Amino acid sequence: MKLFGYWRSSATYRVRIALALKGLDYDYHPVNLLKGEQREPAYLEKNPAGLVPALETDDGAIVVQSLAIMEFLEDAYPRPSILPENLAARGHARAIAATLACEAQPFMNLRMQTYLKKTLELDNGAMTAWLDQWPGGAMRAAEKMAAAYGGDYCIGNTPTIADCCLVPQMFAAKRFGIDTTDMPRLTDIYERCMKLPAFEKARPENQPDAAKGN
Repeated sequence: MKLFGYWRSSATYRVRIALALKGLDYDYHPVNLLKGEQREPAYLEKNPAGLVPALETDDGAIVVQSLAIMEFLEDAYPRPSILPENLAARGHARAIAATLACEAQPFMNLRMQTYLKKTLELDNGAMTAWLDQWPGGAMRAAEKMAAAYGGDYCIGNTPTIADCCLVPQMFAAKRFGIDTTDMPRLTDIYERCMKLPAFEKARPENQPDAAKGN
């Protein structure tokens, strides 16, 4: 398999975690978002939306969108699983993942940040307030969702798709200065995840394109 992504992309980060949890090997192909490589014709043929990540399977098929990629990996390589066995728990894990990936992270991606700073000309104070309102608000909803279920991770005692989405979101929240002091459950899970080899392997600073400072 080939993973096309960017070292600091939250969406790519969550797929790297899923691949590592499943012990799957892949070739990594950096796409430098700051240089606009996601808009080059060769990459747009893989993902017309011009976003990362994109996964090219062993037979040449292309899967895009991080949640769809993780679901594909779960279907293609079901063991070890990143979904709970219980059907209701599977739904809860997917709900937390979607809250973080669809409600929180999009407001923090490069396209949105560029628009807020260059088009709307928000200053640092306004940016911080905006991020706390929208990504922060979604994360607080995920805090309540995760707090409703026992265990070491978002759902139970094994990392799931929810944790794959949580760790990159917490990483981004820390990077952008979102106050997470009212998210003790998410903070505890994040710290526990970061002690696991799969999460360590997937860390942004451990990726080959990070060393170039891109």
